[in-house]
Amino acid sequence: HEREHDREISELAAKHSEEMEKLRAELKEEQRHLLDELQQQMTATHRAEHEQAQLQSQTLHSLELEALRLTLNNMHTSQLELTQSNLRKEKETALMELREMLNDKRAQEVAILQSRHQLECERIKEQCLKEKEDL
Repeated sequence: HEREHDREISELAAKHSEEMEKLRAELKEEQRHLLDELQQQMTATHRAEHEQAQLQSQTLHSLELEALRLTLNNMHTSQLELTQSNLRKEKETALMELREMLNDKRAQEVAILQSRHQLECERIKEQCLKEKEDL
């Protein structure tokens, strides 16, 4: 029973690790996708600003465009940081929920195993008593 219990616990631990790795991979892929989108947006914005700056020859207008570019970069940077923060929070929440679910499942399985073990012990005791009586 102990070996079976240990085996089941090992299986649960392996399943837990596998699910955790799967979640990490999914979160990493989602983050990479969002970062790529933001990079494309930043690149497109930068190109547009650069072309517009080349078309404008006035110094004042060029300075205004540069200020706008810096503002957009700051906004994109802030947006990226917010997205990363949100992804981190979602990942932590998902991991906590998974951990709680696995702990609940493990507790249920432990309770079932303990119940089986107790019933088996009682059956063996009864069998022993019966054999003693027969002897």
